[in-house]
Amino acid sequence: MPSRNLNQPGCTISADVAVIGGGVIGHSIAWEAKRSGRSVVVIDDAPGSGASWAAAGMLAPVSELHYQEEDLLELMLDASARWPRFAADLARAAGTDPGYLATPTLAVGADAADRQALLDLRAVQQANGLAVEPLTIREARRREALLSPAIACALDTPADHQVDPRLLLQCLRRVLSADPGGTGRGAPFMAGAVDGYAVLDRAAGLLWQDGAVAGVHLEGGAAVLASETVVANGLQAAELAGLPDNLHLPLRPVHGDILRLTVPAHLRPLVTATVRGLVRGVPVYIVPRQDGTVVIGATQREDAMGQESGSSAGAVSAGGVYQLLRDAQVLVPAVAELELMECTARARPGTPDNAPLLGRVPAGGSAGGRQPGRARQGPAEPPYVAGLIIATGFFRHGVLLAPAAAAICRDLLYGTEDQRWAPFNPARFSGGAVRRTEAGTGLNTKETA
Repeated sequence: MPSRNLNQPGCTISADVAVIGGGVIGHSIAWEAKRSGRSVVVIDDAPGSGASWAAAGMLAPVSELHYQEEDLLELMLDASARWPRFAADLARAAGTDPGYLATPTLAVGADAADRQALLDLRAVQQANGLAVEPLTIREARRREALLSPAIACALDTPADHQVDPRLLLQCLRRVLSADPGGTGRGAPFMAGAVDGYAVLDRAAGLLWQDGAVAGVHLEGGAAVLASETVVANGLQAAELAGLPDNLHLPLRPVHGDILRLTVPAHLRPLVTATVRGLVRGVPVYIVPRQDGTVVIGATQREDAMGQESGSSAGAVSAGGVYQLLRDAQVLVPAVAELELMECTARARPGTPDNAPLLGRVPAGGSAGGRQPGRARQGPAEPPYVAGLIIATGFFRHGVLLAPAAAAICRDLLYGTEDQRWAPFNPARFSGGAVRRTEAGTGLNTKETA
């Protein structure tokens, strides 16, 4: 569908829901909103090019359990349980495969210290009711023939699966751009948006009217008016003008180097399922793709490598590439025979407790902590900031948590708040009262596309 030039000052689009951020999280929330019958736009000047482009796509609530992050486990397990239905619905609606595979994950250790570390983690996993079963080296190599015979241990993690984030984004774009005319499901195209949903501009700030968020002001000078605005643009969320007074979104960039390699025909499949390893205490993973490639990653560094702080893209670390290839070869020696296709670095948005900022913003202060009861029915009114939902800070769990984040945001749009997710209140680091603001109102444009 032809798009209107939104860079013309005064040009406005109106939608039920405006989602700021074109990654896996933003697109998933947008699709869920569209499935609920709402009109929706996704605002991003370069959709799908940030952390989602580099992500390996491991859906690993068990392997990703970290000490002192037990509150996050319930959300990860909820998301993991949603993935089969989410992927099936998406594949059916898009008419193409999002790359979801329910193959298990194999955890391996290179030496005795790595074995002990994995067994210590298994004790924590079992204490939380998670299934992780030891395998003999022979059993592990029967499943993955190219594993090194010198590995010290192997553990089966059947609940940890994977998806291809690039295929996933393609599917989400397809279902968001699909004209649902005659189907009776979903919401129609939004006039003035590319493909009926995409606003290819960067969000500059929030628009306010009568104490409620009423849409988004774009850097190009245009505006998107919306009954509900979802802030899901990762690190850039904290930079938005017009956030509620005193709302503090403490996001930090955590860069990771990711390698993509082609497996020659005589070595396919290099591995049939995700291999997560420890090599002298350093994590590394190998994730197979259905197209004959593999993804290798696991580095984490909190530097920008010459990029401006807050940028999602970054320079690839030579040391990181060396470390990944070295350690992957310890576990699967045939990695040395692969063709290196791509080296990518992106920054993921981390928070002080490594958990997302997810939910409505309390107008009366930070309401962190677990509350009694399960759900509060009724429209989201004060003490919440009307018209605003925050969904950022997903760090290393963005792809895994996408279905849960989308469902939580959908419920919030309906006025239902599940108190299980109260620990992820986006105002929990704000300290004092969070007040509504009229800053950056900007509602002086009347033309509607």
